[in-house]
Amino acid sequence: MKIVFMGTPDFAAVSLSKLLSPPAKQAGFEVLAVVTQEDKPKGRGHKLTPPPVKETALEAGIPVYQPDTLRKNDTLFQTLSDIEPDVIVVVAYGKLLPERFLKLPRYGAINIHASLLPKYRGAGPIQWAVIRGETVTGVTSMQMGKGLDTGDMLLQRQLAIGADETAGELWDRLAELGAEVLEETLRQLENGTLKPRPQQEDLATYAPMLSRETGKIDWTKSAQEIHNLVRGTNPWPGAWTCYQGGILKIRRTALGPETTSANAVCGQILSVEKGKGMLVCTGKGSLYIEQAQFPNAKPMSVDAYALGHTIAVGEILKGEE
Repeated sequence: MKIVFMGTPDFAAVSLSKLLSPPAKQAGFEVLAVVTQEDKPKGRGHKLTPPPVKETALEAGIPVYQPDTLRKNDTLFQTLSDIEPDVIVVVAYGKLLPERFLKLPRYGAINIHASLLPKYRGAGPIQWAVIRGETVTGVTSMQMGKGLDTGDMLLQRQLAIGADETAGELWDRLAELGAEVLEETLRQLENGTLKPRPQQEDLATYAPMLSRETGKIDWTKSAQEIHNLVRGTNPWPGAWTCYQGGILKIRRTALGPETTSANAVCGQILSVEKGKGMLVCTGKGSLYIEQAQFPNAKPMSVDAYALGHTIAVGEILKGEE
């Protein structure tokens, strides 16, 4: 089976590596070209850095194409046409495919999406599943169509989300599961055993791209909701609040006592407990901040920060700078 692979981040690189593994090659899977997004500035020096999929492809000697757009890109379309692919595989590519690309291969285009569709269509399915308190998620392979993640579903596999698991940790596990689902989907596609299922539109939910504003903490919400927000925005964009005129970035939390002092105010620092962290009052219950980045400091545990700094017990954390 001749494959054109489209993807960009490390999540997609795991699937590409799977297709390049000896078992996949023995099964007749042959990746002939890779399409990924352009190199982007990264780090303090803003050095142009290739996406993980590009690095994986170049290590394997596979031609890489990095178009700034697919729309009206006749050169790339002709290049892929000359390959005569059996299927285009899309994993977290980050751009919509024009219809003529979808119709190019004889099997069309197959997408791996990190949710149990039709839930969490869109750019941030892993993060929003955590933020919204889901306990189960998974991966769906689907036949791509014109809409955003609306095509017929092919295979689904699910896994449980840990109570304290972050989006970054879940991302890694789903990347591995996605690679397994992709390989099985292609095997069944070639064997003719896939049974496409239309998505139920009335069950569809959307998972938009995250921004810095997504991580702003509203302390009037419950401890569980804030805990989920911290988990779901770790590692990016990060949950944050305001402390002593600066930004306090919160990386790890744990649920605290369900009841607090009747005089406590939402966002108020109630105490600092060794081994547990900084206890904060919320709209329902309380929350321990275990790891954070205080203003003008490096990320560390609250215990470590408290060794050299006095934490202002009684201060009220706020969501606005």
